[in-house]
Amino acid sequence: MLGHGAGGGIAARDLVTAARAANAAGVSVALVEQPYRVAGRRSAAPAHQLDAAWLAVVEHLRSDELAGLPLVTGGRSSGARVACRTAAATGSAGVLCLAFPLQPPSRGAPKPSRLPELAAVKVPVLVVQGVNDPFGMPPASRRRKVVPVDGDHSLRRDHDAIASAVEAWLLRLVK
Repeated sequence: MLGHGAGGGIAARDLVTAARAANAAGVSVALVEQPYRVAGRRSAAPAHQLDAAWLAVVEHLRSDELAGLPLVTGGRSSGARVACRTAAATGSAGVLCLAFPLQPPSRGAPKPSRLPELAAVKVPVLVVQGVNDPFGMPPASRRRKVVPVDGDHSLRRDHDAIASAVEAWLLRLVK
């Protein structure tokens, strides 16, 4: 189950690439559009609303299409943050983060790092991050694999590298 970033929808090229890579690994994908986007708004809802909507979709899918199946959650940017914050509540078997917004660029006082959201995830995590992402590069850890790819936060350049990383990680995760 993959969610979009704050400024875009489920047609983002990196999400589509990840979904295709998952399908190639034998994993079905549900692309989830947040209610604010469905309503035609461009500004993201507050985190607690994003998380509540995500959890409602997971509950719905687990009661029907995904009943009894392992669930891998993730998304791009803001969607990756939602997946990280809700990983325990969803019972996720793994979390896929495309362009995780680690440290928001600021023009004044530095904003707090979002590394605690990644560090709180207790299941395997794959982060696919552009080497020139202005939000920074998250560090790898025991449960977190970080794959740098050519590009910035948009992840528009190296879709072969994105697909390869996602497919390989999912094949190891679901074997």
